[in-house]
Amino acid sequence: MKAHAAVAVEPWRVEWQEIAVPDPGPDDVVVSVSHSWISNGTEGSFVRGERIAGDTPRSETDPLPFPHVPGYQKVGKAEWVGANVRHVAVGDRVFATVSRVLGMFYDHGGHVSPAVTHGSQVWKLPDDADPAAFSGLVLTQVGYNVGMRPTLSPGDAAVVIGDGMVGHWSAQTLQSRGARVLMLGRHSERLDLWRRKADDRTICTSEETDWPDIVRQWSPEGVQVVADTVGSISTIEALLPLMRHDGHIASAGFYGHAGRIDIQMLRNREITLHAPAGWSKERMDATLNMVARGSLQTLHLISHRMRASEVGRAFDLILRRTEPVLGVVLDWRHG
Repeated sequence: MKAHAAVAVEPWRVEWQEIAVPDPGPDDVVVSVSHSWISNGTEGSFVRGERIAGDTPRSETDPLPFPHVPGYQKVGKAEWVGANVRHVAVGDRVFATVSRVLGMFYDHGGHVSPAVTHGSQVWKLPDDADPAAFSGLVLTQVGYNVGMRPTLSPGDAAVVIGDGMVGHWSAQTLQSRGARVLMLGRHSERLDLWRRKADDRTICTSEETDWPDIVRQWSPEGVQVVADTVGSISTIEALLPLMRHDGHIASAGFYGHAGRIDIQMLRNREITLHAPAGWSKERMDATLNMVARGSLQTLHLISHRMRASEVGRAFDLILRRTEPVLGVVLDWRHG
């Protein structure tokens, strides 16, 4: 079969290409994609050649992973359903994660249509859903996972490091559990997108150099949860003295080869470290339900909608930050 895809052809360059995909089998679903959501952090690091697999940083002895089809999340219509697939039917609107591709460094990718996808990686969407709202569901699930891992009680203080999409969804999840949330970020325009409750607050660290003192004043009883969504060991270490005994750190950032933390520093306060990664059916189900109910909100984080054929420009915008950018959704309905 032939398909169109975003193809990372070399470091820092993505092109719109026709590629080969395998014929579907009895366990597969073929999805005609309407929208796919770029994961700025993960996909950006793969396109720059910084990762070799998943959360594994690339070493100098590893090959450069090109060409490959980046991504892992999209929505569309089920055009064909294998005989062994029972939970979706032809015509259903669905979400799909990674799909199979041929002739690439990896045998799977995200931004491709038609998308030959194993049935276990396909979810039926609610009939009245806005497809774009669910097109970043794996990434939304990362935020859900970060926000659900720590132990907390209503009213506890939680600090989210990062004002990107995962930071927002982590903050929303922590809010849904009753935490008071403070978001640390470097971009005032992103912080302004967060829908705070009465006891929540934001700090733009590029403007407030004394931000640890502000955190201390905001939570004099101590911080119960630190959620790092960007991969900043130095910020975690700056927050450690402000944490409660038996507090929790949830880390979903990418640290490359610099992700080292002193365990003894954690032991002094008996801090628990969580390192969530990837996705699971249970977490995806829960995230989908929260988006459907409005407990997790996504559409207001989309800063750019582009035709799928403009994927080169979309990645250039993400990689080079030529203008403020947050959520970038590719529209496949018109090429």
